[in-house]
This record gives sequence, structure tokens and C-alpha cells, in this order.
Amino acid sequence: MQLIPRVTQIRNIPSATGAVMFLLSLSLSTIHARQPNIVFMIADDLGWADVQFHGGNVPTPHLNRLLKSGVELQQHYVAPVCSPTRAGFLTGRYWSRFGVTTPTNQLGLPMATVTVAQALRNAGYATCLTGKWHLGSETRWGPNHFGFDHSYGSLAGGVTPWSHFYKKGIHSVTWHRNGQLVTETGHVTDLLTNEAAQWIEQQQSDRPFFLYVPFTAVHLPIRESDSWLERVPDTVAGEVPRQYAACILHLDDSVGQIVRAVESIGQSRNTLIVFTSDNGGSTAENNDTKYPDDHCPSGRLPGNNLPLRGKKGDLYEGGVRVPTIACWPGKITAGSKSSTPVHVVDWMPTFCKLANAKLDSGPLKWDGQDIWTVLSGKGKLPPRALYSAGVHFRSHALREGDWKLLLFRDKGSKRERAELYNLSKDPSEKVNLSLREPERVQRMRQLLDSAARSDRDSVAVPHN
Repeated sequence: MQLIPRVTQIRNIPSATGAVMFLLSLSLSTIHARQPNIVFMIADDLGWADVQFHGGNVPTPHLNRLLKSGVELQQHYVAPVCSPTRAGFLTGRYWSRFGVTTPTNQLGLPMATVTVAQALRNAGYATCLTGKWHLGSETRWGPNHFGFDHSYGSLAGGVTPWSHFYKKGIHSVTWHRNGQLVTETGHVTDLLTNEAAQWIEQQQSDRPFFLYVPFTAVHLPIRESDSWLERVPDTVAGEVPRQYAACILHLDDSVGQIVRAVESIGQSRNTLIVFTSDNGGSTAENNDTKYPDDHCPSGRLPGNNLPLRGKKGDLYEGGVRVPTIACWPGKITAGSKSSTPVHVVDWMPTFCKLANAKLDSGPLKWDGQDIWTVLSGKGKLPPRALYSAGVHFRSHALREGDWKLLLFRDKGSKRERAELYNLSKDPSEKVNLSLREPERVQRMRQLLDSAARSDRDSVAVPHN
């Protein structure tokens, strides 16, 4: 759509050299016009039933609107905790390949890792991260070293809402812009949202962009302003539950602001927007004393994963299956749903294919695959098994078709317990079928063991 105004300027080209340069720029503009902008938003600890469209107790109108405009991925899997999910998303590989199974302040990815940001930047994209990094909490390991032109937010994990400190210790001061530690005022959700929206509005129409927004909401510690608390329905009782509900309202509004920023630059129909969560909801103590005091109320978080079993930290569905929406007007059928199991490691292969990124997928050793056929509803994925390693490698899971195998190893011993569930009949994982299906358990165990052989093949080695 930019071709007509450019063509009208041909008469102003002063020389043959200028004409060649013009045609080259025209060709590049045409290529970029076929590359979609990509916005990937990921909430922190948002549970399956924390959103209104899964029965949540607070309205999420902006997520509802996104849902009506796109496809809901009803079986989208992530890691049970935060840093692993981020490693999987950025690399297209299972987090266990990097030895990352817990939140980490150490270097999570080898410095030479080709991330989705690096791949898209090489394909001509402007790239930006606003939010929580948590794959190396020192500036020398920050997002700008892994393909992001611009980065802002927490180098470490979740932070105090108003003072923006991580847990007490050497990584407590963590708020940065492009690797330079900065001091800001305001609520963390507002700061991240404003940075993201402003960056979108600064983008040039002839260059595609990739924006990654890993929010800190609804991660503890939470303390919202009165303006958000006043919007919480009266049916929500208790100080921490009301704060949690206000945090969800705030997060939902931020999603709306970022979507409006894309609309304001006229790029809605050329932008793929994805919203998801990094793991299931949490029931941890909100006012965690590991953090500097920010006057946050005490009490357990009411993260809701029902009817799924488990919570953050678990390989049960409630820990790893999260609310997920993908929207691209004209490309994805509005109001559609997909029950095909997909995984956070699938996004890098998908984005690279859509962006026409020239990559040799062999050396990248992707575990994920292009899921555009699922998003567009134009086909099915070939059968595959999805593998996950749990916290400290003490649990593992394999999803194959409707069946899910869980293996638990006791700490300090070689004893192992197997659980087997048919998720199509038992999505809440109540009936363990391992004793009734020993042959299936054995076959799936072999598949799991085969997948696990590549674990730790790319562990990062920090250099001073």
C-alpha cells in the first residue's frame, strides 16, 4: 500500500544511480510489506481461571476483545516457572537444553545463542523488549546482547511495584534502559506499558517490528493504586484477593493500550499479536520478605487454575497450561478456538517462517515447529510428543496425543513414581492410569528418555 506514493516520486530522481537506489529501496519495502509486525505479550503467574473468559472473577474486556478478534489456543504449554519459559520462547528449544529449570540470575543462555529477536533483526526487524528478562541479571547478560535493539525493565525477576527492586542482594537494583541502571517513578505496569506503546508509535511504516512485553503482573509482591482497587467488583473479598483482582484489571488495561498503539499507527492488519502467561497461577505469600519493603499487604495470592490440577511450579496442567490468544485480522479467523496441543518453543519457528528469516534450522536444534497451520486453521500438525523437564529436573512430563506421562524422582534417591492421564477424558488429572496401562507407560517412558538425552547440551558458561 506504500507503492503508489513512492512511484509518484520517480520523476524527482536525478540520476541513473539514484534510480537504481530507488528501485532497491522499493524492492526492500515490498519485502518488508510481506513481513508481519509481531507483538508477544506474556503475563507473569497468570492462572488459567484468572481471566474472565475462563470464569475469572474480574472483567478482562481488552483480553475479551482480543479473543473475539483471534484464536484461543486452548492447550498451550509453557514451563512451570518463569526463566525456563523465557528460555524456551526465545530459542525454540526446551529450557532443559540450557540446564535452566528454575528462576535464575545467572547467565541462562550461551552468549552466542541465536534468539528469536536476533533472527528477526537479521531479517530486517526493529526489536524491543519492555519488561522482565530473568535470563542473566547483570547488564553484561542483558537483552541488548541477545538481539534486542531496545530494552527496558527488570534485568532480574519480578520487582516491587513502586520502587522496582528485585529481591535483597546483589541483583536487587535491576531497573534498566538498554543496560544502564536507571531510577524511575510510577507503578511497574504503567512504566512497562508506556515504554512499549511509545516505542510502537516511533516505528517507521517501511520496517517491520518485533515487540516482546514480559509483564511483571501478576507476580508478587502486589500493591495497586486506589484507582484500580475501586474498580474491583464487591464480590471479591479480602485485601490480597482485591489487590490481585486490581492487578489483573491493570494488566488487562495495559494489553488494551498496546493494541491501541498498534492501531494508532495503522498497522493492525499487518500485526500478529499474541498474549499468554509464563506459568500457572501462584498461591505464594504476597508480601515476600525477600524483597525490600514496598508496603505490600500480607496474605496468600489467590491464583486460580481451576478446573486444572496444580499451580506454579508443577508439571500438572494447572502449572503449565495457560490462557493464550493469537490475533491477526484477516489472517486468523476471529472468534476461533484450537484444541491442538502447542508449546512455547513453537513461537520462534513460527515467527521466523512468517518473517521469511533465512535460517538453517539444523544448527539451531529447534524442539518447536511452525504452528501457523494451527493459528490460521488451515491444517493440522503432524503427530508429535511434547516434553517438559520440571524444577531441578526432579520431574518430567511427556504429552503424546491425549495421553500425558509424569515421572517424579525423589530427591536424593533413584526411586521414581509414574503417573499417566488421559487428558481428553480427565483434564483435571484425577485418575492415574499408570497401573492399568503398563505398556503405554513403558513406551512413553522410552520417548521421554529419548527427548531427555539432549538436556544440558547448551549450558551457558559465564565468562568474567
